[in-house]
Amino acid sequence: MRPRRRPAIRLLANVLVLGAIAAVAWYVVRPSSTAEHRVEGSEPASWQGLVGDAHPAVSLAGRMIVVLETPSVAQRLARVKYASEASERRWAAEDFAAQQQVLIQLARHGLSVRPDYSYARVLDGFSATLVPGAVALLEHNPEVAGVYPVRAAYPATISTATLDNAVGSSVGIPGLDGTGISIALLDTGVDLKQPYLGGRAEPGIDVVSGSSDASAQHDPQAPKRVERHGTELAGLLVGEGGPDGIQGVAPGATLLPIRVAGWQPAANGRDAVYGRSDQLIAGLERAVDPNGDGDTHDAVRIALIGETEPFASFPDSPESRAVAGALALDVLVVAPAGNDGDVGPLYGSIGGPAGSPAALAVGTTDPRVSTSAVRVVLTQGLNVFDDSELPLLDATLPGQAFEAPVGVPGDPGALRGKVALVAAGRSPTATVTAAIADGAVAVLLYGRALPPGSLGGFGVPIAELPVSAAGATRAAIRRRFSVEAAFGNAAEQPNRAAGHVASFSSRGLSFGGLLEPQVSAPGIGVPTSDPGASADGEPAFVSVTGTSVSAAEVAGAAALVAQERPGLSATDLASLVTGSARQSGGATTASAAGILDPGASAVGELSASATSLAFGPWSGPHWRETQRVVIRNVSTRRLTVTLAASSSLLTAVPDHIVLEPGAQRTVKVRARASTRPVLPVVTGILAIRPAGSPALRIPWAIAFRPPHAPLVRQVRLDPPGFTPSDKKPAVLQVVAGRIVGTATTEIEPVDRLDVLLYTSYGKFLGVLAQVRDLLPGDYSFGITGRGPTGDVLEPGSYELRIVAWPVLGKTPSRRQISFRIQ
Repeated sequence: MRPRRRPAIRLLANVLVLGAIAAVAWYVVRPSSTAEHRVEGSEPASWQGLVGDAHPAVSLAGRMIVVLETPSVAQRLARVKYASEASERRWAAEDFAAQQQVLIQLARHGLSVRPDYSYARVLDGFSATLVPGAVALLEHNPEVAGVYPVRAAYPATISTATLDNAVGSSVGIPGLDGTGISIALLDTGVDLKQPYLGGRAEPGIDVVSGSSDASAQHDPQAPKRVERHGTELAGLLVGEGGPDGIQGVAPGATLLPIRVAGWQPAANGRDAVYGRSDQLIAGLERAVDPNGDGDTHDAVRIALIGETEPFASFPDSPESRAVAGALALDVLVVAPAGNDGDVGPLYGSIGGPAGSPAALAVGTTDPRVSTSAVRVVLTQGLNVFDDSELPLLDATLPGQAFEAPVGVPGDPGALRGKVALVAAGRSPTATVTAAIADGAVAVLLYGRALPPGSLGGFGVPIAELPVSAAGATRAAIRRRFSVEAAFGNAAEQPNRAAGHVASFSSRGLSFGGLLEPQVSAPGIGVPTSDPGASADGEPAFVSVTGTSVSAAEVAGAAALVAQERPGLSATDLASLVTGSARQSGGATTASAAGILDPGASAVGELSASATSLAFGPWSGPHWRETQRVVIRNVSTRRLTVTLAASSSLLTAVPDHIVLEPGAQRTVKVRARASTRPVLPVVTGILAIRPAGSPALRIPWAIAFRPPHAPLVRQVRLDPPGFTPSDKKPAVLQVVAGRIVGTATTEIEPVDRLDVLLYTSYGKFLGVLAQVRDLLPGDYSFGITGRGPTGDVLEPGSYELRIVAWPVLGKTPSRRQISFRIQ
């Protein structure tokens, strides 16, 4: 029997079959028509991400995750102090048995369900494609905690096929290399033969295909294409002996690749690289139990997730619960915040599963001291549309000054010999490729805030033009005026963004109200390994950009801290990495706690049970909220600790404590506000300072303006009168959630959508459907004319009442519509 620590727990159509209702939920979310579009083709922050290729449309029709009430191994372990291997195996067996009972109950109703994945360690539940009627039965089953949609997850990185201007990682602690620490990489497959990895990557586990190892796979439809992302992140973690002395952050660590994403069918019938939330949870199951025997004593120390589910920062999602389960099993989960930039002003753009309160969400900073720029002058006769130094997006520098006419895409060959002026669009890489294929000698992109040097290998200058200049230039070209572009010689200039959070890095409040990311790290133009070999037969290398790059840096740094201080729990690690981060102007929606500082993390003396605190939403003059934080002395000396908030809105009780080595104390952090400030969100830092040492910092946020606009904006039933039919149901159309476009894009999701059935005189007949964790979109439900129990409704008049619950706040939006059974 071994003692266990008890860390704090802190698209086309997707068919949802709901018993009496056959529901088709549309998850493709389009930018709001009210969003500001100053120039044709420019885009606000969207679901596609500001960095990387456009996400492929994925059909997840009917795929759901069923979460059971039976506690998982992680939940059981959190209740006890010790657990033996036999106890954990018995708990896992009991969870699987509970799942079988639920499946048997479905079978008794003639509903045969075959799970794709079953979970017991981090979560008790399973995923499956559910047949009509199954969801309603499951939602009414007291053994089921909830039924959730499966989501798509995408690699959060873009690669540049050149090392020009690449900046080797500066993250590290002298004398430490991660030896003795195991890191699970949940990503696409890894090229296990890449010499840069030095044999430190184990064969791994393939969750996607179930094969015997996690090798990078080739596209079955185009064998020359291979999965790259996993190999790139593996190099960032454990690479060693690369060109110019580059190496990963923790080259002494052991890497366990777990393939949770890769080539899978997309909606267009072709293969695309992505993962699914049910596959990600299955990956966490193996990270905490690598040999799959139900005993988690062999769990890895750190799990790095390379994918992100855009904008899906739901705190109660199955993925979020699974991350909490991993933390309870003493595994630190590090996840990229996402590449969707700055939105708001209330909710941010944090992706899942980084939005889990138990995850360590990571943003990106720009590590480069200088970047390349080129002077570009755009003229039409005597009119000058732009004369400025523009950042070069391609590391390729123009060899000498030149002039060329400016063109816009049109007929084939329209750009031959011209400078292409094109909107970056959802996939800047594809946009540039098309322009060069059409003969462009240079490319001016607009409409996206891309970091300098984030594109490469094209061989022509690529610069980013301000939207205002692009608009004037396009207007002149449409009027058939001749516009000339003069490119000067490229030059290096100081990088004004050095050390700051990148424009593409997701930030802001998660849907649970947490200020994220909790920490940021370098993630632009970082060199690493690529699968296979280059043209000269040498191992392939690329430079990579994105929040998953930064997440790999943080995971590697956490491995170094764990090597130096093996007695720390996963909660301690998360707290030290985030709370000791270097401040960059205080807590803001851009940087939260600050920038990664591994050295400070390694010598920190305090840890806390939370890396971020959420208060609110504010509800009136008498509003108050209390959070409890466990503070632990992880040093070898007696500490006198002072707690102070950066605002009078917060107080800590007590505000002075004394902790012996290894001791801990629970502190109440109280928020109180009698008036509503002008800002919709107020943020700050809770500083926990031991005498004689730097403070441990915890960012906090209070939401003062929860969504007040209706979350159900349109309801329609066609036809309003019908005869009961399972084959030809009436269609209920609901527009749920909101995308509000002003200067930025505001995402307002729905925590739960209820479809309730009433008689025309107000008698409640039951719940027809419950759909959870909805991103804004158009949802359609087929009304068959059956009631909640499945019985055919008697002829007469009825009402459907649609209730949409917000993720923050307690007041739902309500709409109703009448219909008649003939």
